[in-house]
Amino acid sequence: MEMILTLLLIIFFTKMAGHVSVRLGQPAVLGELIVGIVLGPAALGWIESGEFIHELSEIGVLLLMFIAGLETDLEQLRRNWKSAFAVAVLGIALPFFGGTALGEAFGLDGHESLFLGTILSATSVSISVQVLKDMNRLNSREGSTILGAAVVDDILVVILLGLLTSFFGMGESVSIGVLIGKKLLFFAVAIAAAFFVVPRVMKWITPLKVAEAALSAALIVCLAYAWFAEWTGMAGIIGAFAAGIAVAQTPLRKKVDRKLSPLAYGIFVPVFFVSIGLNVTFDGVLDQIGFVIALSVIAILTKLIGGGLGARLTGFKWRSSLAIGSGMISRGEVALIIAASGLSSGLLPKDYFTSVIIAVIVTTLVTPPMLKAMFRRQGEHDKKPEHGGEAAADRV
Repeated sequence: MEMILTLLLIIFFTKMAGHVSVRLGQPAVLGELIVGIVLGPAALGWIESGEFIHELSEIGVLLLMFIAGLETDLEQLRRNWKSAFAVAVLGIALPFFGGTALGEAFGLDGHESLFLGTILSATSVSISVQVLKDMNRLNSREGSTILGAAVVDDILVVILLGLLTSFFGMGESVSIGVLIGKKLLFFAVAIAAAFFVVPRVMKWITPLKVAEAALSAALIVCLAYAWFAEWTGMAGIIGAFAAGIAVAQTPLRKKVDRKLSPLAYGIFVPVFFVSIGLNVTFDGVLDQIGFVIALSVIAILTKLIGGGLGARLTGFKWRSSLAIGSGMISRGEVALIIAASGLSSGLLPKDYFTSVIIAVIVTTLVTPPMLKAMFRRQGEHDKKPEHGGEAAADRV
């Protein structure tokens, strides 16, 4: 009964908030994120984060990134790999040094400061993907660069985290060679499977005399890629994104997208957006309000400048560069996972955990309006993708 009521509240209020957000000129996802804060422990307390919400939100973000992969222009992604790499590297370097310096300034130990810098280095583009889809910019040059940079960012941050845990002996020691080897294994298997396995799986399962066989085949591929990504130390969302690209190379791309979108955006994706807001609590925050503000400002500016500078150095105009930098600001679920691991391993002080979580939420909340504002400034002429994809459906 409680689960039914929880889903009822989430679906109803996210759709209403999304509608209001669009009417106010903001992306629908902004309203959906705020719903999580309002309904959660920080305000009304009607919904609490638990295993049920966590599991549904995990599925939601995987489906969101899988659909992004389905709708990605692979050729555009290939052409922008240099920009993606530059955006990722500078988008990690500035936040890492900024977060480390801030930790030192507030009296954290050396390893704790380095871990704080690592948290700020992370990027989650799941929120940016939704905004880009709403604006039909996912297949633009900027959108492809953001997606490519997210893949590189994930690899580098995982290696950085491995270095930190190995150096300071907090928890299990990690071999950097093994880390890099597992990343290479993921890409080798993912690419090989896209050519030789995925088409056969889709072709074999689709004709079966069962309901929604093509959709089921696509979900099998998505979950398999996501599981393998996490097994190799990558984020599951990267695996889901790669799975979407793989399925997009088959003749069933449009059919899968058409069938999956109502399921994803009707239930699972709204739960994911709400789950982020449910992590907010204001207990004890007033005692560290200066730290929260400073951390939030540094988190936003370092990604904006770092990612934007990487784009500018590889040929983008300043407005496009700032749009790309804005798309990299959200730390989302990736930083939440890293922060939780730091708390359990002793790399993140317990007293600072809530403040870090709030700063992560702030970066996630500011991303939709910033991203939309940056693209709006480019003018109507720049809004058409160089290699257009299909128009995104209304996600409100």
